[in-house]
Amino acid sequence: MIAIGSDHGGYLLKEEIKKHLKKKGIAFRDFGCDSEEACDYPVYGKAVAEAIIEGTCEKGILICGTGIGISISANKIKGIRAALCCDCFSAEAAREHNDANILCLGGRVTGTGLALKIVDTFFETEFSKEERHERRIEMIEK
Repeated sequence: MIAIGSDHGGYLLKEEIKKHLKKKGIAFRDFGCDSEEACDYPVYGKAVAEAIIEGTCEKGILICGTGIGISISANKIKGIRAALCCDCFSAEAAREHNDANILCLGGRVTGTGLALKIVDTFFETEFSKEERHERRIEMIEK
């Protein structure tokens, strides 16, 4: 199960990503927001991050205007590795090297077509489990 959330700046892209996930048969839970009305991104960043830590969702997607604020919010939760990705190479590396568990996107800076390719890359890429990457993740968690 994928947790997905956004603020008002990411709402429209979130809705497109939800359609894409449905089309691919990928289960998700939407943690809000529900419109383009101004709201506070930390609320949604925390909700998605906590769903992953609690184990009700495996990974997540968070979207705000730039992806920056919501990624900072999610990364405040111990055990979360939220990666802001603006291209497919970054999404692949975030999973392969960092075992990122949340993909963050900027709804006002990343077009829908590219965003959907980034989503696919993120969820199709596995963590490499190489010792050097595991060691670095352990260092982050301490």
